[in-house]
Amino acid sequence: MNYPEPNLDDLYRELILDHYRHPRNRGSLENATAKVDGYNPLCGDEIEVDLLFDDDVIEDVAFTGHGCSISQASSSMMTDAVKGRSKVEAQALVAAFKRMMTDPDVEPSEELGDLEAFQGVAKFPVRVKCATLAWNVLEQGLQKNGASRVEEN
Repeated sequence: MNYPEPNLDDLYRELILDHYRHPRNRGSLENATAKVDGYNPLCGDEIEVDLLFDDDVIEDVAFTGHGCSISQASSSMMTDAVKGRSKVEAQALVAAFKRMMTDPDVEPSEELGDLEAFQGVAKFPVRVKCATLAWNVLEQGLQKNGASRVEEN
């Protein structure tokens, strides 16, 4: 019996769904160095990112909030991707992710790894804000310690 070869898009969809159904790093950090939250009024997604810095390294990161599968999966995958990285490395990852989401002609950076799963979302401009909300919140947290709010328009 011949089985069809799995499609890369199908594998990526499964990865996104897995992170939506079983989010990593979901919760709050009691000893967070920075707490930043963001809201997307177009679809109602809300994300709060807690960061614990050890000098310039993200020692721990967690998120809470609610929203669509794209925003929740992106938050989960983002926390996995930046934990243990320096602020500079995390900022570079934010830039690479946002570049992939906004410029379909740019080949995704190798450093994105599994985050390439979101490349297909870039074809749906309405969903790009869902995928980038957590990344914009993270970016604010990297730029300042303390609490702040990001609102997507």
